[in-house]
Amino acid sequence: MIHTPPFLDTNRPDVPHTVIAGGIVPFHLEKSPVRGRLVRLGSLADDILSRHDNPDVVSLLGGEALSLVAAMASALKFQGSFSLQIKGDGPVSMLLADATDTGDLRFFARLSEDTNKATLPQSAKELLGNGYFAFTIDQGPEMDRHQGVVEITGETLSEMAVHYFKTSEQHDCWIKLFCQKTSTGWQAGALVLERIANEGGINLLDDSEDTWQTACTFAGTLQEKEIFDENLESNILIQRLFGSLDVIPGAPRALAFGCRCSRAKLASVLERFSSDDIDHMLEEDTITMNCEFCNVGFHFTRDELKDTAE
Repeated sequence: MIHTPPFLDTNRPDVPHTVIAGGIVPFHLEKSPVRGRLVRLGSLADDILSRHDNPDVVSLLGGEALSLVAAMASALKFQGSFSLQIKGDGPVSMLLADATDTGDLRFFARLSEDTNKATLPQSAKELLGNGYFAFTIDQGPEMDRHQGVVEITGETLSEMAVHYFKTSEQHDCWIKLFCQKTSTGWQAGALVLERIANEGGINLLDDSEDTWQTACTFAGTLQEKEIFDENLESNILIQRLFGSLDVIPGAPRALAFGCRCSRAKLASVLERFSSDDIDHMLEEDTITMNCEFCNVGFHFTRDELKDTAE
């Protein structure tokens, strides 16, 4: 079998090395129960979404999902990943997007076998149908994963996410997701607000409820043309939205293409199969394994797999 350890595995997929240096800008309101993140994927959205041969309505949903997990993963206080998984009985039978604490993003969507791509519905609810909506926090192999699961509820992905936090986490969130296809490719972004508890020695103002409601109202004025305006800096946009509420921007964080597949990882999967199973999987003396996230095929010859256990 192939015994290349992951750290020596140089046969990585030929995928874009796009890094958006200021893809996420966190912020909070001074002495108020509000923190938030402004997410702007820039050219990274097109680099990820265009690798998949999905109908535009599915790619649009994917761009929103990528923006959502990017915003949520940026709040992690440990090394790990934040994943969104939706599985329903609609034309999009599964959608998965995740982001690491360092901003590595990946995504794929799977269509039902009987889906007619020419007649797909436009809304997220109709695309996904009935099923479950899950967020998973993974802190690595030595820690238990935390997962929350709720029924798909809401017409948009934003509404589904807000419903999750309200019912599963009892946590107030305001979420607005953006995605559009332009002449230069896909763009995606998000604005997320969270209502936080009084912690860390912060003395919140007595009118914290009013401030939360006001912040949500101001956030609702954000327009697609603003979040996708490359000439409008994120800090300026945040000040434009929340400047009257004593907003304090934080340090920008990077986003990048983050598929974590490799030849070595896929080879380890093949090690689980018997020699007879390998023989049945061969096509012209080769097995091809395709990564659903980056859409790259890895090829293994029978000679490379000859040491597979009987």
